Amino acid sequence: MSTQLAEQISKRAAVAARAVANLSEAKKNQVLQRMADAIRAAKSNILAVNEKDMVAGKDKGLSDAMLDRLQLDDERIEGMATAIEEIIELADPVGERHHFETRPNGIQVDKMRIPLGVICMIYEARPNVTADAGALCFKSGNAVILRCGREAIETSKAIAEALHQALRESELPEDVITVVPSPDRELMNELLKQDKYIDLVIPRGGEGLIHFVSDNSKIPVIQHYKGVCHLYVDKDANVDTALNILLNGKTQRTGVCNALEGLVVHQEIASKFLPAAAKALAEKNVIIHSDAASASYFENADVIADDAFGEEYLALEIAVKTVGDFDQALDHIHNFGSGHTEVIVTENKQAADRFIREVDSAVTMANASSRFSDGGQLGLGAEIGISTSKLHAYGPMGLQALTTEKFVVTGTGQIRE
Repeated sequence: MSTQLAEQISKRAAVAARAVANLSEAKKNQVLQRMADAIRAAKSNILAVNEKDMVAGKDKGLSDAMLDRLQLDDERIEGMATAIEEIIELADPVGERHHFETRPNGIQVDKMRIPLGVICMIYEARPNVTADAGALCFKSGNAVILRCGREAIETSKAIAEALHQALRESELPEDVITVVPSPDRELMNELLKQDKYIDLVIPRGGEGLIHFVSDNSKIPVIQHYKGVCHLYVDKDANVDTALNILLNGKTQRTGVCNALEGLVVHQEIASKFLPAAAKALAEKNVIIHSDAASASYFENADVIADDAFGEEYLALEIAVKTVGDFDQALDHIHNFGSGHTEVIVTENKQAADRFIREVDSAVTMANASSRFSDGGQLGLGAEIGISTSKLHAYGPMGLQALTTEKFVVTGTGQIRE
């Protein structure tokens, strides 16, 4: 039964992808505006359904971080609608063409940006992904299959119904955006075998989910691994700047992948910076895990072993490490970072440039909060996720990352000798 349903879902999505691949930008924007309006109009229903998912999630003992991702309110629903309207303002990448080369025989070689086709998103307790991924895939000319986790599936269905209303009003097939009706693991397994119809799989969730998808998929996978993000406070850092960036990155919203999980401090500034950091973090009730060298600056610090760093806490917790020099900071980040986002605070331009050049991460920042590592904040509009895979997309994935390029050759009758 699962095999038949997975094939049916995938095949219908592939047919729908052809219906949207060549829509004009004006038409796509018109439909997107209808989607945003429909989400606003369905707010009461979406909130009512989400409340049921929240009650069920609490009964199942979901973590505070998972519940934070699951919960919707007036502001978050408006945020979904606004994110779609921001996508409207972005240039449509589909059809972009640029000259590659003119060969000696006179043939002209161009490259043109085209949709990927059918994208399968697999995610957990993030109902906003339904709207974000649906809108991004639609604008980039793709159909999308959305396999939501059990925790948020009813909310996702309610959001999808609003998107389907916009598609129906625009005389487009609902299969352009499909929410898989069941979170059954066997059905997901069968979807991962549909390489005849699905072109790309993007898992977004816990490390276990991503490993499972990567191990079992016959379809190319772009991985969005955990966000173990560090702030490195260099010896030439401005203490106030570093403190503000630390507090924003750690405490503004803890249950997201661009929140700080590690603090690395140069020993030459430790005695000046760490007392202020300890006071500020204590006021926010942040639990401290640290090496022995940093522990004396904090009350009740949990001293951890050298191999215990690299945790993604998704809570008011952070790991603190004091290093002897810049190279040690880079080594620590290399060993314990997840390739998501890394930040340096320094007034030394050479140090900032070296950090940006040498740190192996999808996003590197100098003197700015890790919380900016987000598609909307970086000008992409809503993002479909943050890729930690070094494929065609690396970092926040917006419209262009959901397309590829094909070669276009124009001649005047040339034949190969």
